[in-house]
Amino acid sequence: MKKNNFQPKKILFILLVIILNSCAQAVNEPKNLISQKEMSNLIAEFALADQMTILAPTANVETQTRFILKQHKIKAKDFQESYTYYTGTNKLDKIFSDAQETIFDKDPKAKDFIEKKLKDNPLLPGSGR
Repeated sequence: MKKNNFQPKKILFILLVIILNSCAQAVNEPKNLISQKEMSNLIAEFALADQMTILAPTANVETQTRFILKQHKIKAKDFQESYTYYTGTNKLDKIFSDAQETIFDKDPKAKDFIEKKLKDNPLLPGSGR
């Protein structure tokens, strides 16, 4: 009688190794990764520029965004890749929190405004702050 060479432990081990290798790094670190601090500063500036469109409805947010990136000598591609990286590594919440603190430092009235909005609408997600 011929012995069966089917060994479930080997197959399970091989599958486990494949899964662990594929999950090791969901998003590769980009070549020109922007630091978390710089990302926070950029996002704070983007948010403030976005608020300027309330005062100047003809302002172009895209142009403002490009200007901010150019001011910081950052390419749009590098920002996008860094944003994707931080999203994939679950570091974006901290970056947004730091950006919010930067906005509060620049405009203390913003904190009162945000707290009022959250009180009026407690279901507002964290990214809406």
